[in-house]
Amino acid sequence: MTQTAGLTPEMRDMMVQTMKQVVQRDLPDDKLLGLDARDEFPAAFIQELLSPNVGLHLIFLPESVGGLGGGALDICEVSMEMAAMDLGVATAFLAICLGTDPIVVGGTDAQKAHWLGRIAGEGMIVAYGVTEPAAGSNVAALQTIADRITDDDGNVTHYRINGTKQFITNGGVAQLYTILAKTPDGPSFFIVERDTEGLEAGKHEDKHGIRASDTAGVILDDVVVPADQLIGLVEGQGLKQANEVFGYTRLMVGAFGLGCGRAAMDRAVRYANERIQFGKPLIEKEGYGAKLLAPHWIDLEAGRAYMEEIADRIDGGEKDLQVEGSIAKLWCTEAGNRAADAAIQALGGYGYAREYMVEKIRRDVRITTIYEGTSEIQQSIIGLFRWKVTVRSKGDFYEKMAASMDALHAERGDMCADLIAAAIRDLNAVILYCHGKRSASRQAVQFIMADMMTACEVATAFARRSAAREDAAASVPMVRAFTRNVLAAVRSGAEQCVLGYEDPDDTAAREEAGAFLRGLATADPVTNRIGVLSDLGAVTDSLKAKA
Repeated sequence: MTQTAGLTPEMRDMMVQTMKQVVQRDLPDDKLLGLDARDEFPAAFIQELLSPNVGLHLIFLPESVGGLGGGALDICEVSMEMAAMDLGVATAFLAICLGTDPIVVGGTDAQKAHWLGRIAGEGMIVAYGVTEPAAGSNVAALQTIADRITDDDGNVTHYRINGTKQFITNGGVAQLYTILAKTPDGPSFFIVERDTEGLEAGKHEDKHGIRASDTAGVILDDVVVPADQLIGLVEGQGLKQANEVFGYTRLMVGAFGLGCGRAAMDRAVRYANERIQFGKPLIEKEGYGAKLLAPHWIDLEAGRAYMEEIADRIDGGEKDLQVEGSIAKLWCTEAGNRAADAAIQALGGYGYAREYMVEKIRRDVRITTIYEGTSEIQQSIIGLFRWKVTVRSKGDFYEKMAASMDALHAERGDMCADLIAAAIRDLNAVILYCHGKRSASRQAVQFIMADMMTACEVATAFARRSAAREDAAASVPMVRAFTRNVLAAVRSGAEQCVLGYEDPDDTAAREEAGAFLRGLATADPVTNRIGVLSDLGAVTDSLKAKA
């Protein structure tokens, strides 16, 4: 798909390199560890990123207001690279992007010109005020109220906002807030400046990780704002505006997970190349690489392929990619957590000590499976919507995906795309089987199906993008190993979905379920696992040169 939005690759690389230089100069590891220990927000550094000297925030602002007009791929790349340096700083900075999104997607031309122009020119820190103590990820259950204030003729001139927000990134340091509140016609976003009477920061949260970011409550006590600070000037558009950006912002958080995971793996690979045990580097220990390095490196590469593919689709003008955003967030953040955990194990005592960065990375990346919707929220979204589209299309949705892998296999037989097609067709069969058994609507089944769906869709993107690379041959062991893990995951998920609610004493039901499972392509253990350790070994060998 031709990219229609965003920076040139050269401009994006220049911005990323500038950011890296500033971080390496101002926030080396010892300073980052100090910020973490002191639970300190690096205000001066964030302002430097927002200053005319760097202007990193201009990436996510439109050109019409003085920004650079960056696209989804640009922001994902910046998010990933910044998270690799420090997720707390990345969270604080990219929360500014999140805070501007309601204005970008829902603001009038005049609102965009004024408020986005000020954010671009003044380098304002912005916060996204949605989460509440009793609502969590269920934004439809918000309790913050915005009452109309009218003049003598009944015209709405202002709104009075009352409520409490919780776990707001930049909540205690922002100069501008986009606040979701309930109006008479439904949830709506408002723009509120920090010095507005009645707005104050709540309790600062003492967090497990990302301690360089400020997380606090926001209290709104009779906060009065002019009616023209209702985003879009029409009530009741808030949930639509929030949902419109979820596919995009969840992709960004997926990039956070990838960045943290890659940072942890980079350190583990360096250590494995340098650490001598029993006369040779750890990376030459077959089991070490096959368990602690290669699988996680592959999962991160697969996640990156999927993230980039969805970002390209967004930049190409495609809409309604909320499920794809959920898939990206689920896979990439869970993979990042697994990679960071493996990195601690790979470094042994050095990984567990707070003196070294890997321990901090592990604590930091944990939040990525929680904020912007927990992994369980993503599983609910993926499982529900993919089940519905599969049934409505009578299986055609996933059959088309499988057919695309058949076509790729005809072009590149070494990528094992035929096995991805087989896994997708088994997934399709399981969804329709569970639908017929009326178990597809059960949440536990949807969670399992969501993991199967996610693995298959990520594998599809991984194979497709790997085959398109100039050095495609270098990716073959990774794609093959990943594919066989997907086959095994689909097999395991199929057994759980099909057998999980059957009565052990119902012989007929057991026989029917057994016959169904035996008919799946993933029933063959040879196909599922053959050669996987050899491919993991090849990937480990390739990592020796990356230290």
